[in-house]
Amino acid sequence: MKNLPYEIKVVYIIAIIVMMFFVAFIIFVVLMYNRKQLLYLKEKQLKEAEYQNQLLQKELEQQRSIEKERERISHDMHDDLGAGISALKLQAEFLKYKVEDNALQNDIDELLKTSEEMNISMREMLWSLNSGNDTLGSFIDYAILYTGNFLKKTKIVLHSECVDIIADTPISTELRRNLFLCLKEAVNNVYKHSQANTLKLSFCQNKTQFLITIEDSGIGIPDNQSEGNGLRNMKRRMNEVEGKCNILSKSSGTSLTFEITL
Repeated sequence: MKNLPYEIKVVYIIAIIVMMFFVAFIIFVVLMYNRKQLLYLKEKQLKEAEYQNQLLQKELEQQRSIEKERERISHDMHDDLGAGISALKLQAEFLKYKVEDNALQNDIDELLKTSEEMNISMREMLWSLNSGNDTLGSFIDYAILYTGNFLKKTKIVLHSECVDIIADTPISTELRRNLFLCLKEAVNNVYKHSQANTLKLSFCQNKTQFLITIEDSGIGIPDNQSEGNGLRNMKRRMNEVEGKCNILSKSSGTSLTFEITL
C-alpha cells in the first residue's frame, strides 16, 4: 500500500471509513430493532399480566359472592326451617301426652321420627353450606361426630384414628360433600348388612393424598352377591372427584377405602 499513489490511498481510506460507518449503522439499526422488540414484548407481557389479574379479581369477587350467598342460605335455613321443625316436634310431643289412643300415639311417634330425620338432614346441609368447614380437620371432626351419633343406638362400637393429618389443609365444598355422602352410605351399609360388633374409621394423609378407611368386623360380602346401588353410587361419586373406591371383603369383615388427591 506504500507504493500506491496518494489519491488511491485517500480513496481506499475513505472507502474503509464509509464501510465502517455502514457497518456501524447496520449494528445501530439492529440494536434499535431488538430494543423495540424487547419493549414490545415487555408491554405485551404487562398487558397479559394485567388481564390475568383482572380475571383473577373477577373470580375472587365471584367466589366471595358465592360464599356470601351460601352463608345467607345457611342462616335462613337455620332460622326458618330449624325453628319450624323444632316447633313441629314440640307440638307433636305435646299431642302425644294428651291423646290416649294407641294408634294415634304410634302415628305421632312416626311424626317425631320424621321430624328428627329432617332436623339431622338440615344440620348436614348447613354443615355442607358453611365455607368455614372447607378444611380437612373440620371434615374429619364432623365425619367422626356423625358416625358416632349414627352408631350410638346400635351394638356397633366405633374406633377412630388419624394419621399425619394436617388439619388446615383446604378441601373444596364439592369434594367434602361427596366424601361425606360416601362415608354416610358406607356406615349405613355396615349397620344394615355386616352384623359387625366394631367399626374402625381411619383417616390418613400423605402430602396431597388423603385416604378414608371404613373397616368392620362383620360377616363380609358373599362371593355370589352382586354389586348393589350403594356401592355403585359410592364409586360414581369418587369418579366425579377423580378419586378411587376400593373394597376388600373377607370372612372376618369388610374394608372399604376412599382415596383422593387434595
